[in-house]
Amino acid sequence: QVQLVESGGGLVQAGGSLSLSCAASGSIRKINVMAWYRQAPGKQREVVANIDSGGAINYADSVKGRFTISRDNAKNAVYLQINSLTPEDTGVYYCAANLFLTSAGGLRQYWGQGTQVTVSN
Repeated sequence: QVQLVESGGGLVQAGGSLSLSCAASGSIRKINVMAWYRQAPGKQREVVANIDSGGAINYADSVKGRFTISRDNAKNAVYLQINSLTPEDTGVYYCAANLFLTSAGGLRQYWGQGTQVTVSN
C-alpha cells in the first residue's frame, strides 16, 4: 500500500557531506511525522531527526548543528543534509513516516529499506 524509498547514501571521507532523500508513495491520505533513523554496526536503531507536517523539527543531540532535515509535503518527501561527517555517523539510514491511508484506519508507521552511509578517516 505504501512504499518509502531512500536514496543518496554512499562512501564519503570524514568532514564531507551527503544528502539523503526519501519519497513516500501509495495510498496516502496524510503524513504526520517523517523521520530519519540510523543504525550503526552492532548498535540499536536511533532517531536522528524528525519533522511534522507543520515543519516542527527535533534533532538528536549528537547531530545538532550538522544535520538538517526538511520535507516537501506536496511530494511526500523528506530530506536529510549531513555535514561534517565523522566515522561515528557510519550506519544504515532509514526514513520513516507516520501516516493515514486513504482507506479507513488509524495512524500507521512505514519504513524505507535503508541506505548505507560509510564515513572513512
